[in-house]
Amino acid sequence: MSTDVAPRLGAWQQVWRLLVAAAFGIFFWLSTGAVLPRGCATDTCSWFVTGDPLLALGCLTALLWQRRFPVAVALVAAIASAASTLATGAALLALCSLSTRRRPVEIGAVALVYVAASQMAGGLYPIEEIPSVPKWLEIALAALSAGIAAAIGLAIGARRVEVRSLRERAESAEREQAARAAQARAMERNRIAREMHDVLAHRISLVAMQAGVLDHRTDLPAEEHRVLVRGIADGSHEALEELREVLGVLRAGPDRPEPPQPSLDGIPDLVADAAASGLDVTFTDTVRGTPPDVIGRTCYRIVQEGLTNVAKHASGAHVDVTIEGTTGDELRVSVRNSSGSTTITRKPTSGFGLLGLSERIVLAGGELDHHPTPGNGYLLTARLPWPDHDQRKELTGG
Repeated sequence: MSTDVAPRLGAWQQVWRLLVAAAFGIFFWLSTGAVLPRGCATDTCSWFVTGDPLLALGCLTALLWQRRFPVAVALVAAIASAASTLATGAALLALCSLSTRRRPVEIGAVALVYVAASQMAGGLYPIEEIPSVPKWLEIALAALSAGIAAAIGLAIGARRVEVRSLRERAESAEREQAARAAQARAMERNRIAREMHDVLAHRISLVAMQAGVLDHRTDLPAEEHRVLVRGIADGSHEALEELREVLGVLRAGPDRPEPPQPSLDGIPDLVADAAASGLDVTFTDTVRGTPPDVIGRTCYRIVQEGLTNVAKHASGAHVDVTIEGTTGDELRVSVRNSSGSTTITRKPTSGFGLLGLSERIVLAGGELDHHPTPGNGYLLTARLPWPDHDQRKELTGG
């Protein structure tokens, strides 16, 4: 059962409750006065017009503290109803308010006191006997009035609990929605950072490598010098165009389609661009078949990250790019470079390239390994699963 404290009432709510209690009390008081002998109020029934209203007024005043002392006020009002028919309304309202707490022991005790007090009130005034009304019916009527008051209070209490539960559920839903929105924003920031790195880091690294060669080699022939300058200009232009594409996707609405993603077929062009920028690279492709889009795209990003790191950290090194694999086995990618032979200014590094690449490979179900090799070289390898069509159907339940 709920034991929560009832909400605090406003001034108008307090007045409204007191008026209802007074109206019920007046009804019982007038009903009692109707069965008193004529002239009783000025003789033997002076309590009816003096003490009875004053005691009822005290009970109505005590109702102002009902929320703070619910059991005590309800018991006082129930006991007072034995000596004041006008206080019956206050007693019923106190019982109703107590019942909103939904505590059976408290409700039963106050209701029992109220029924007993109602039987004692009959002997307070010289009421004319009505033979047609048996004693058990008087007790039943008192118990019925107490039961109705308690039932109303229980219903009010249940409604309060339901409203509180709905409010808590709404607040919980709002918190969950805010958490999901924050998670979505974090995922979007990570996606933006990954796209910016994948799209721009490779291009800018090649531009930086060419600029470093120009700064280091002052004895280049005019033709090689022009080739490097043209490569820097073209690379910068392509980097700017790729940046515009990324920003266009970010600024566009959800209905705008994203640009096509790279695939395994784009690796030869990627290697050719790196070679045109001055990187000494050899490409070996022994792949038989066409892997799924996710695997092909991940393979492209692996080669791209490997070439980017060589351009950043090992300018002048020889690079071997190898991809091999077949359907039903796995796709293996390796980017191996020798020690760099050109000393140029060290490029700033973000430190998130391999981390983002590792996340991509894990999502694709593969494994990544990278470590230095003898002779101050470096090796980046990855293994990606390549199930055949039947295996993919079994994995997806198709």
